[in-house]
Amino acid sequence: MDMPQSSSSGKGGSKQKKINVRVDFTPMVDMLMLLITFFMLCTTLSKPQTMELTMPSNDQNTQEQDKSEAKESATITVYLAAGNKIYYGEGIPQYNNPNWLKEATWGNGKGSIREALRNHAVADGTTPVKRIEVAVKELKLKRAENPKQWPDSIFSKELSKIKSGELADGKIETLTIVIKPTDNASYKNMVDALDEMQILSIGTYVIDKISADDSKLLSAKGVVQ
Repeated sequence: MDMPQSSSSGKGGSKQKKINVRVDFTPMVDMLMLLITFFMLCTTLSKPQTMELTMPSNDQNTQEQDKSEAKESATITVYLAAGNKIYYGEGIPQYNNPNWLKEATWGNGKGSIREALRNHAVADGTTPVKRIEVAVKELKLKRAENPKQWPDSIFSKELSKIKSGELADGKIETLTIVIKPTDNASYKNMVDALDEMQILSIGTYVIDKISADDSKLLSAKGVVQ
């Protein structure tokens, strides 16, 4: 960079001469590297979001104590069909009764699958999803009030207990949801169904294949598979 510098001549006039000024930016590189290292160490990286899935086991050697059973009143089968359609049936599937299937909608409105699962009553007349939702809300409130006492590990452990039915006032019966997508069901609807499990804090759900009896039932109901 050239900078002008004035000087006076002997005859009373002025004369300018140019000098070269060099600015060394080498230390700036070191400072930038230190800043980059600082931000890399101090920045919290986004945590990967995972979704737990439970698939039915076809292992014939499974021990009886390792098998899980669900009561009829606490079991709901959800069918994902073509055209963004969703159907559900409560209790043991009645393959010879098309009226056992009920059509639902997506979202949180009247007639939605979320409303059906939330209002489903088990054998004792209680609605476990509603009770679990209240318990989860209280747990999140406790964490918000005192986050230091509720790190991710402890919070996740307590949340799993609540989803399994272990509440402060005793253990309750939880729902078991069987999700069965047809061949033409969209991937988005599959993800939406799993999102409903997370929104309602349902801890026990499986993804199963459509059987021949299921296909026959859906056809009798007029469902496009």
